[in-house]
Amino acid sequence: MTKDVIALTPKMPDLPTLLAGLYAGGPDLGISTLADGAVVQLCAPDGRPLVSVETPVLVQVPGETERLLGATGHDGPVWWTEARASTAVAEAGRLAGSFAGRLAAVLDGAVWPPEAATTEVVPLTTGISAVPVPATGTPAVDVLTSAAAVVIQERPLVPMTTWLSDALRLATESDRALQIVTPPTARLTLATRTALQGVPNRWVVQDPEHGYYDGLSGAVLHWKDGSFSPVRDERGRTTVAQAFTPAPDTGDRQFVLTLRTCHAPDVDLVLGRALEAVFRRLTGAEPAGWSTAEPVNLPWSTRELTDLARARAPRPTWLIAVGRPDRPALATVRVLRTTAGVEEDITVTFGYDADESVPLERIEQLAAELHAEHGLVSLLTCQRSARRDLTVPARLEPPPVPATFSVADADEAVRHHRLGDGTDPGAWARLRELMSARGEQRPAG
Repeated sequence: MTKDVIALTPKMPDLPTLLAGLYAGGPDLGISTLADGAVVQLCAPDGRPLVSVETPVLVQVPGETERLLGATGHDGPVWWTEARASTAVAEAGRLAGSFAGRLAAVLDGAVWPPEAATTEVVPLTTGISAVPVPATGTPAVDVLTSAAAVVIQERPLVPMTTWLSDALRLATESDRALQIVTPPTARLTLATRTALQGVPNRWVVQDPEHGYYDGLSGAVLHWKDGSFSPVRDERGRTTVAQAFTPAPDTGDRQFVLTLRTCHAPDVDLVLGRALEAVFRRLTGAEPAGWSTAEPVNLPWSTRELTDLARARAPRPTWLIAVGRPDRPALATVRVLRTTAGVEEDITVTFGYDADESVPLERIEQLAAELHAEHGLVSLLTCQRSARRDLTVPARLEPPPVPATFSVADADEAVRHHRLGDGTDPGAWARLRELMSARGEQRPAG
């Protein structure tokens, strides 16, 4: 059974309803709080946490619950209350299901996954004294060593939740790797994949027949010195797991735009407008919503995200934006203050099926607009064969292929270069030649 259970309710769970849910284990269990009350924990008599419950979040973005959970029957504005069960105690998963089931029963909601829902009291029968106390310091982390923060996820789609964001922050601040362990059938959202791209973070697939392997590279892994690392032969070479096979070619494609903007640190600066221009030019509408984690719960607002970035400065701000259900789109934005000004590093990915056209013909005008109005530094577009729904399977997927590159010159003009149609791998060589002629480093893609 999954260790993450979510209650979706049309009304916000008030304190009496939350307390009723937390009595899922009977009166002998205790309650504690973390993060200034943002997380409530159901605890065993000895104080160890069994189920951790986040503050309910109002998801106001159309299509967001279906994107992350599938059809639930509750896709309008809905309160999302997520409970994470300890992996160390057998009853914890059932306790989380009973907590969510009680909320849904009182507030006429639903439980994800549906089979986890119950309203029964779940007695604690495991010999708690024999179960080691996980000294992780954060509910999302199942195993914490000097080298890694390991998170076990059994849900079909692993989003970049606030749980995982907290785990990533813990790992980064303590110079550890974030390693997410899933079954081979799991997929990642693009936001989670982005978070795992930086070394030494890793997606660890636990295959019953093939052992452990990296879900992004296929490298065979083993547990060594407190973290999952590649198995190497006597020459230092790694091998690819047999289960890491190519994803089927369905004709689906992803169109990826990677851009950087730079602005003077003016008091009237409004961030997010470059991203808004990309969405309007390519989809005809602004982004549907934004947030600092998934689910993306806030309606799109450049003013609100600017206020957040300003409040966090000079620390960087990382956020997610999504499109409307009819056009899969997800963007990650990193706002940071540099000596050049206020920079936005943006990656936007749109999904298309075999019968839909990628709008390459609009990119030159988009680049001109971004340069004239939004401080464009550079814009690289690529195309790749990958799922239209923008999820990432533990399969071998083709790399992206460049299509266009636009760059702002010192003479205040923007140069647009057509490298190909996004299907010719030779475009990488043309991009390298272009960058070499300009005396610049190759942009990220």
